Amino acid sequence: MNRKEVKASLATAALLLVPALAIAHPGHGAEGLAHGEAGFIDGLVHPFTGLDHLAAMLAVGVWSALAVRPVWLAPAAFVALLVAGAAAGFLGVVVPAVEPMIAASLLVLGLLVAWQRKMPMALAAGLTGAFAFFHGAAHGMELAGSTQWLALAGMVVATATLHAAGIALGHLVMARHRWLSLVAGASTALLGATLLVRMA
Repeated sequence: MNRKEVKASLATAALLLVPALAIAHPGHGAEGLAHGEAGFIDGLVHPFTGLDHLAAMLAVGVWSALAVRPVWLAPAAFVALLVAGAAAGFLGVVVPAVEPMIAASLLVLGLLVAWQRKMPMALAAGLTGAFAFFHGAAHGMELAGSTQWLALAGMVVATATLHAAGIALGHLVMARHRWLSLVAGASTALLGATLLVRMA
């Protein structure tokens, strides 16, 4: 490995370790989301302000690159069920155990990245979709008012972008350096486990 590759690998590892520093989900959103003032840009930025969501979306992309075929399957399921969960929140549906399920998604997705775990197409789509529903419900409960669908559109674009970034990281870096997927997956799983312990 040359110097340039080492620097890129270390930078990627540092980036992917950041989620381990995250605090619990409540309160990470922009103020506008809580008061119904959110528009497209607010929704676009929002997934980047909550490290739990950021880590989950990147993990879906990385896992897809390393172990899911076709590679777009898990990200597509995540986006579709994110929208469904947000719509449920818009309609006032009270989805139970949202925070524990978001934390559990980090634990499971982190382990899948670390182990590069392969599974049947239906199970891969179902698992990521189920977790995405709870991520979407969390956002849907934060949004209100006439601009909620614009904010959701922004979140969908951001989510798809994060999935694409995760896929690129998986293909370009982690597939070549197994230890990076172990470190990134373990740190994401540790974040999920920490959040679950805090909720207990």
